Amino acid sequence: MKIIGNKRPEGMWRKDVSPSKFWHGIMVCALAFSVVSCQSIDPRAVEVDLPETRPAAKVTSFTEALPRLGLMTEIYATDELKIQSNDIRDVTGAALSTGSEIPRDITEMIKTTLNSMGGRVIFIPYDPAFIQNQQVTGYSNFENKVIPEVVLSGGITEFDRGLITRGENTDVSLEAEIKSLPGDFLPSKNVGLRYGDEARAGLARITLDFNLLNFDTLTGIPKVNAVNSMEVLKAVAVKELGISLFGQNFGLRGTVKQVQGRHAAVRLLVELSMMQIVGKYLAIPYWRLLGEDALPDPVVLEALGRFYATLKETEATTMVQQWLFIYGHDVPLNGELDEKTRTALAAVDEDFDPSESTISSETFVKVYVNIPISFAAGARQQEMVTLVNAQEPAEEIASESTDVVPATETTPALAEKDQPIAEQENLGKSAASASVEVSPASSPQLAESQPTRTQQQPVQEAAVAAQGGENLPSKSKKVEEKVASKPTYVAGPKRTGIGRFLTEEDW
Repeated sequence: MKIIGNKRPEGMWRKDVSPSKFWHGIMVCALAFSVVSCQSIDPRAVEVDLPETRPAAKVTSFTEALPRLGLMTEIYATDELKIQSNDIRDVTGAALSTGSEIPRDITEMIKTTLNSMGGRVIFIPYDPAFIQNQQVTGYSNFENKVIPEVVLSGGITEFDRGLITRGENTDVSLEAEIKSLPGDFLPSKNVGLRYGDEARAGLARITLDFNLLNFDTLTGIPKVNAVNSMEVLKAVAVKELGISLFGQNFGLRGTVKQVQGRHAAVRLLVELSMMQIVGKYLAIPYWRLLGEDALPDPVVLEALGRFYATLKETEATTMVQQWLFIYGHDVPLNGELDEKTRTALAAVDEDFDPSESTISSETFVKVYVNIPISFAAGARQQEMVTLVNAQEPAEEIASESTDVVPATETTPALAEKDQPIAEQENLGKSAASASVEVSPASSPQLAESQPTRTQQQPVQEAAVAAQGGENLPSKSKKVEEKVASKPTYVAGPKRTGIGRFLTEEDW
């Protein structure tokens, strides 16, 4: 009898314990365990961590330059700049149409910038409503209020969006099939990899215009303006990484969007423009505070060149000696190009030729522009002012106040007062002697002994007291006020000496 082997039970056993079912069971159990035990993938447990930040002072590229400009006005001994600003706004209308992408009103930025300078820059706010309300309440009579000298006008004049728009895209994908796997082992025999990189960028430009006006005439001051532009960018980047394993997909995706601050850009433009406006008006080398790559302002250089052309040789030498003293060189302030002055000039200006008999315009400008900006230089400037005031000749002061009441004008005035004849004659004689005493001398010896203002002042005061001040010529009164309020001597040309070269009527 032939024995037939029963292979069915063996085949059934192999089918019941196939690896595909075994692995499927493990995967289902692992997935269920992960869902139950891991709360990080629970959609209901969503949290966002926000980092806490502390308040900080606003710092820009010109934060340190602004007070240094104020120090520069003190070292260069400029006139006080009493400046007021109109309301400065966005004149393009883009602030409203773009949802305040740029600021609508930048007046407060200008106030902060001008007030940060200090020195001889005095900012005067413009607020008519506040002044009117204070007048109604009677809190102030406004007698001691400072009147501005110049007024600032301007605004945001350009905001161009989408000047340049660029986009880049990279997409790479790989896919392969693994045929060696059993047919029912996994849902798919394919594996794949995908990488994507996309970037987009846009360019915009903001421009601010400023002009300086004369407060008395409300006319623009020629060449004292500032027009500055700044480009701002906006970019978006997206990256993706995807993996496909036997029908299962896994992926990572990241997106970032960066926008350069429009409001911060406007603040930088305001600070730069205010430094330019103040520097041009006061004729000081403000560009030294803007960085090593900043170029000299041709308006200031032109003003210095024109000012040099109006000076005599002795005056130019005296000014250069004052500036050299601020540098730290103890040179005499006598207006002579002596050996000490030549040595100091050679140390300051490498191109100076000691054999020259005069100071050229190039040397004059170079010494002025490169005066040190430091507290030590400010102290030297004050020391130099003390020395100059000590050696200032008395004849210069006397020449400003030689107007005296003539004797011929005194007698009629006294007669109108019904005074006794003897007193009229005595006062007339005293006034006549005063007039003779201060009149120009006819000989060199008398000219050298001409009395100074301190000797003339009692005579003039006596004449004023006798006449009750009625017949004192108005010119003499003005001279008295001018001499009495004579300012302290300062080093170097003031804005009234240089800055006026910026107006056409004073050329």
